[in-house]
Amino acid sequence: MSQNQPPATEFIAARWHFGTNGNIGHMGWSHNYPQSDQHLNDFLERTTRVDIDVMSYRIVELGSDEVFDYPFAYVSEPGEMELSEQEVENLREFILRGGFVIMDDFDGSWQWAQMVSQVRRAFPESQFVPLGIDEPVFQLLNLIDDFQDMANYVPGGAITYYGLYNPQGDIAILAGHNNDLANFWDWYSNGSMPLLPSTDAFRLGSNAVVYSLTH
Repeated sequence: MSQNQPPATEFIAARWHFGTNGNIGHMGWSHNYPQSDQHLNDFLERTTRVDIDVMSYRIVELGSDEVFDYPFAYVSEPGEMELSEQEVENLREFILRGGFVIMDDFDGSWQWAQMVSQVRRAFPESQFVPLGIDEPVFQLLNLIDDFQDMANYVPGGAITYYGLYNPQGDIAILAGHNNDLANFWDWYSNGSMPLLPSTDAFRLGSNAVVYSLTH
């Protein structure tokens, strides 16, 4: 994957590259890159006052110190996570410093179990909590009625979002089980995704970014 050099904007999204177990070919972290990153940034630029550019994204190694330079992180296919000890340490420190992670593009029981097992290495005392649609992270900027329109176009059954909270009581990890936001962000422009579920995906993504900047 080619690295991007983002402009000096207020917001830059970090797409984490992390250790994997190979169950998705070691490339799940890069799915839909870079079109999904660019399209979400374009939506944010047009609909919010966040200082952002279409090119405000970067691949960041979870095991590097650079991870702390970008407080918003996008994780694709967390069901393939097999983190090194340094990556576990950085994940914990990232969250304790106030960072926010959105986990996307994973479904089924085995992918959920693998993701949870890796996060619990960093936070053995914490649990993921199912979130209702009325949570501020879903309603902060663009209102979302439910997840059903997106659920009709992704595998795995009903979409459920879970939150892992930081010590300050804010959501630090937003995990969308049985959803794939990046598919909607990426494919809506070529007509392979309908407008309504794609709109909900963009609304959810922009709400998550604004939540991360205000909590």
